Amino acid sequence: MSKDTDWDSGIKDVVRKYALQNALEYNGNGKPSSVLGRIMSERKDLRALAKKLSSLIDSEVSIANEIAANDGIESIKKILTKLNPDALVRKKQIRRTGLPDLLDTENKKIILRFAPNPNGPLTLGHSRGIVLNSQFAKKYNGKVVLRFDDTDTKVKPPMLEAYKWIEEEYEWISGSPADIVIRASERMPIYLDYAEKMISKGFGYVCRCSSGEFKKLRDAGEVSPYRNRSIEENLNDWSAMLDGKMKAGEGVVRVKTPTDLPNPALRDWPALRIQHGEHPIVGKMYKVWPLLDFQSAIEDHEQRVTHIIRGKDLMDSTRKQKLLYEHFGWDYPETMYWGRVKVFEFGGFSTSGMRKSIMESEYSGWDDLRLPTIKSLRRRGFDPSSLRSFWLDLGLTQKDISISMQTIESFNIKKIDPITPRRFFVRNPIKLKMSWKGKNKKFNDILKIQNHPNSTNLDDVRKWRFNEFEETLFIENNDYIKWDKFRLKDFADVSKIDKHCKVESIERQDNRQIIHWLLESISREAVLHIPQGNNIMIHEGIIENYNLEEGKIYQFERVGFAKIENITPGKPIKLIWLHS
Repeated sequence: MSKDTDWDSGIKDVVRKYALQNALEYNGNGKPSSVLGRIMSERKDLRALAKKLSSLIDSEVSIANEIAANDGIESIKKILTKLNPDALVRKKQIRRTGLPDLLDTENKKIILRFAPNPNGPLTLGHSRGIVLNSQFAKKYNGKVVLRFDDTDTKVKPPMLEAYKWIEEEYEWISGSPADIVIRASERMPIYLDYAEKMISKGFGYVCRCSSGEFKKLRDAGEVSPYRNRSIEENLNDWSAMLDGKMKAGEGVVRVKTPTDLPNPALRDWPALRIQHGEHPIVGKMYKVWPLLDFQSAIEDHEQRVTHIIRGKDLMDSTRKQKLLYEHFGWDYPETMYWGRVKVFEFGGFSTSGMRKSIMESEYSGWDDLRLPTIKSLRRRGFDPSSLRSFWLDLGLTQKDISISMQTIESFNIKKIDPITPRRFFVRNPIKLKMSWKGKNKKFNDILKIQNHPNSTNLDDVRKWRFNEFEETLFIENNDYIKWDKFRLKDFADVSKIDKHCKVESIERQDNRQIIHWLLESISREAVLHIPQGNNIMIHEGIIENYNLEEGKIYQFERVGFAKIENITPGKPIKLIWLHS
């Protein structure tokens, strides 16, 4: 099935249906990624063929968008009416909305935690943990511990700047600061003390097997030769680890577990290891550091965490930590899980991978428009309440899902569209002279255009002042090539001859194309930066220079939402793309 013609008619029909539906919903700007998600939802049998389907989907989406561009959205409706009238209205699955109730809350002070690694700023994926934990805390009048899991200086070395970034980003997303902030690296004596208690009580031991040697023994159903040594021998090795007499890899502290556990990954799992690297907070003060499962378990107990909400990929961590809690005689927190959410546009980004790419100058920084970081989303102008709405609407489910950024953008549009002022931005502009018949022109010297189409305030307008007989204006080059007669939006029907256009009527006379435009007298050069995959597209043009504010978002007619990032005298205004 390498060619589109190889697909059977049933598969082609379902792809065509959703391509047309998507084009209808997004006004002729359908996206293959969104169509793929709809197909996979209806036809689970096609999931294994998702990659092979991509060329067919791309083709059908292009055809649907082209139909919309050439023949209008009504033509899409007519085709869908014949092909599949039910698809005219997208059916949404009925599901429970909002968050479920937490278990075991009676007579408890609810405490949750959000525990990122500060090896970079937060990402879109991190925002889920912030939203769910903070919302549960609000619902139950509880608290959230923001805990920096920063005890790994080798694989995920902490960044000193990231601590401050994450605290600020937590507050930006949740709407309020975390109730308690903890840096694990500053609480090392607590973890080392518990490790020594564990060894002293006989349910922890120092294993000097290499990781490869231990794995072979475990897979063969055998135990470490160091497992049954005396407590005194283990404490001696523990002291040697703390004093730096052992090198990295020469010893780890393991938690004793039943040796017949079905899951071999849980058997005698490692709790602490030797690590001689320098830490940005505590320097070289410690030679032995806890692994995450141990450090997290101890800290959850210390902070009296009652509920843990985590990804289902961490179920083994829960199982390991419960074994440790049984040794200490502690009650383990109630635990709930979420499934994986994949955003098509961002694929397989990781914080470590992004950090490497930034260091190699593949990206300009953590706020590069192409990255799924909170820094990038803030720079582009996303409203944090839209992220909260998205995650709360999705709820807490273990189901793995794939979505397009269009889904998140739709939540953002609901937040910002009612309050975002409109402006004109003319890309690749062509300059024209516009004239009318002297003083007999049928319009005032000042054109008033609403700042927002739904505004009920008659004074909420921007004012364009005309010369007496002639004006210079800009239109887009594509419009100049395509149309000889057109209507200037919010103004008049005109006809064009070469680089000149004449006003024919202020009232709309026919169905000629409506285009956006700008008077030269109120325009200024601007550059729009749009992330597209691995590239950033640059669109040069002319912007309506009317009461523009740096850092503010505007909706530009026929272009989309964008933020003014920089206004510098004598230079083009810099625009950052938000979404369509």
